[in-house]
Amino acid sequence: MTRLTLLLLCMLLPVADVWSAQGLTAFTVTPGEDGGETYSVTLQILALMTVLSLLPAALIMTTSFTRIIIVLSILRQALGTAQTPSNQILLGLSLFLTFFIMAPVFTSAYQSGIKPYLDEELSSEVAMEKASDPFYHFMLQQTRETDLALFADIAGHGKLDPAQKVPFSLLLPSFVTSELKTAFQIGFLIFIPFLVIDLVVASVLMSMGMMMLSPMIISLPFKLMLFVLIDGWSLVMGTMASSFYV
Repeated sequence: MTRLTLLLLCMLLPVADVWSAQGLTAFTVTPGEDGGETYSVTLQILALMTVLSLLPAALIMTTSFTRIIIVLSILRQALGTAQTPSNQILLGLSLFLTFFIMAPVFTSAYQSGIKPYLDEELSSEVAMEKASDPFYHFMLQQTRETDLALFADIAGHGKLDPAQKVPFSLLLPSFVTSELKTAFQIGFLIFIPFLVIDLVVASVLMSMGMMMLSPMIISLPFKLMLFVLIDGWSLVMGTMASSFYV
């Protein structure tokens, strides 16, 4: 968590350098006629708070969080357990699994960019670039070439040269689109076994003439039993973690 906090603070360093170079202050003090003083906050504080509010969204969209939370949500729907696990539990699982998956990326960003900057070995611009490189390579590995080509065509960028670095403006939407596709593919494969159980239970109830009894009530214990017997949580978590490094 400390390294993650330092990484987020490093993202704000170029902005801070610009403000200091321009001589802007956080607040101004205006002497009053009666000897008092009036304090006024400048617009740079508003800009800083705006950047801080966008950092969580940027962090989510550049990590494995999107794929994980979608898969877990589809899993809960396939089980038919309504709000169990709750949204808070799913978010917690997704967050900590994201930290586990992204640990090598965070460590690399800290070692290559943040630590040299704190040791005054690199400028803020160079440190920012080196700290963002691990995220860039992680996102590029998970992005489909078809998605990159799609957004390059929309932006009028032309055919991408493999020898050139993909612009971040193209990589980010391509990465998010690829993550959504992969998450729904995994969710589809997870949904199939539970759908088969629902169909079997519904067919049995129809053949017995018990049409007023909800098949979901009868199939739920069978789906839970199947999920527990195959150690479902370990399989789902392990599969998602390994899907990022294949």
